[in-house]
Amino acid sequence: MKQISDLKIGCTAGGATHHDTDIPDISTKVQMVKDAGVFDYIDRTPPDDEFRDLLKASEKFDMPVLASGWFYTLGRDNALFEQNIHKARLLGSLVHNVQVLTKHVDGHVASNQEVADFYLWAHDIGMRHGVVPCFEVHVNMWSEHLGRVEQVAELVRQRGLPFFMTLDHSHVIFKIDNPKEQQVQNMSADMAAGRLILDPFQNGNVAKKWIDANFVHHAHARCAVPANPINTRARHPDGSFGRGIQYPFVRPNPGDYVDDDWDEQRIEPWKRVVRDLLAHHASHAASPIRQISCEHIPAIDYGAGHGYSIFEQNLACATWLRAEWAQALAAAQPG
Repeated sequence: MKQISDLKIGCTAGGATHHDTDIPDISTKVQMVKDAGVFDYIDRTPPDDEFRDLLKASEKFDMPVLASGWFYTLGRDNALFEQNIHKARLLGSLVHNVQVLTKHVDGHVASNQEVADFYLWAHDIGMRHGVVPCFEVHVNMWSEHLGRVEQVAELVRQRGLPFFMTLDHSHVIFKIDNPKEQQVQNMSADMAAGRLILDPFQNGNVAKKWIDANFVHHAHARCAVPANPINTRARHPDGSFGRGIQYPFVRPNPGDYVDDDWDEQRIEPWKRVVRDLLAHHASHAASPIRQISCEHIPAIDYGAGHGYSIFEQNLACATWLRAEWAQALAAAQPG
């Protein structure tokens, strides 16, 4: 039977800040995560000039760096991937979150076969170092068309390897009831044809299929809601507002969020996916997930410009995750 210790709860370094201004240095971030008392690890791939400081802080505060991650462009970033895996091994990371951008370096949209080929190569490199690459479902990546995940996984399976992913289902939930976002990569066509279901309360929904297939080796926990409000408090360099892929997990103070009509009920679809994941992990020996990183963050598409504390949202999320994990374990007990 699974134990409490069979699932670690961490915080990304990006989430160890209160706002998108006055961001702490890495040593302070590690101390914040440690002192919170609810996190088992910090999640970070440091740039070269931060590596030694992160390593020292991890040792000083007894806060392991169990997870890492970066984004990659096919046809350009193989060497970068190898460098980051090497850093991950030295830091003691068990997983490396892999974001593969939608377009190849030459400008064409990366095909499923190209993503699968990169996965096979990355898996070989990562496993040699004891670090499992987990390909993330994420906006601006090949996987933004959520139906492509199963297609790439099948190509990988045909080559005799398991497909491991990072589940960040905020990127699923915010597209529900969001026609503009569903147009990306023409995903709406597959939804209209019934080939892709986003609603986690419906049978055959995409997140549950990933969970049941044991794809989920790592997860990011960042709350989002259907038709998530766009972030009108921050703009990209081109002047566009943030896409809105983050919703406060607990009620913010008046004026601290772009939408003052915060409603806890809107979070239920997001929570449903977490509960499905935890129930599966508690009751299936083959479930590969070992850690979940809380990842409310201050980036433009997420929490930039808001008054609520990013870190306090992660604290609340971690506390809830621990309680839900205990309940999932209890429900999985025989008899």
